[in-house]
Amino acid sequence: MAMGDLEREVMTKLWDAREPLTVRQVHELLSRDRDLAYTTVMTVLDRLAKKGLVTQQKADRAYRYAPAQTREEMTAGLMFDALSATPDRDAALAYFMGQLPPEALAAALKAAADRKP
Repeated sequence: MAMGDLEREVMTKLWDAREPLTVRQVHELLSRDRDLAYTTVMTVLDRLAKKGLVTQQKADRAYRYAPAQTREEMTAGLMFDALSATPDRDAALAYFMGQLPPEALAAALKAAADRKP
């Protein structure tokens, strides 16, 4: 699912957090680097929740937001969607893998082989 720049920034803050965050907490984190209205952050989090990318948990009078998937799961899903959209998935995957530096490709293959199903 495509995300805009601000949505990606919000997701990064949520992935980096150790616990679900309120709109105010996300706003404070983002405001260190740019000037954003609180309502803008609230709208982005609501949009991400409607897309199913974050979960909302009621906490007192506010919601806490957390990613619905890990960064790795979401990235893999996006890659799978892109590969599924091409008639020659094997060629697309081979081309992608060919673009990686050999050491990164070797490390990724080792990590995949070491991962238990």
